[in-house]
Amino acid sequence: MIWVVIIGMGTLVFLNRYVFLEPRLPVRLGSNVRQFLGFAVPGMLTAICGPIVFMPDRQLNLHLDNPYLISSAVAVGLVLFTRNTLLSMVLSMTFFFLLRVCTGQV
Repeated sequence: MIWVVIIGMGTLVFLNRYVFLEPRLPVRLGSNVRQFLGFAVPGMLTAICGPIVFMPDRQLNLHLDNPYLISSAVAVGLVLFTRNTLLSMVLSMTFFFLLRVCTGQV
């Protein structure tokens, strides 16, 4: 049963992507739909990262001793300052690990 679900979901994802990426198919999205879909990635990223950043111990933690919150703020600042995603990711991850080592949370 698990294999049927895995294969079914894989087929569904493939067909979903194929319909929109194959240039010979007559499916075209309007500008409003494309603009709306532009918000999907930031929305999913927020849904995934939000609980990790704000609730690391399964309860709301907005204190300055929360390394996830501080590192996220540093990452946002680096992205806005450098406009380089790879550099911002590497520097913010380095900051996060150094912060955890310095505070003894490793």
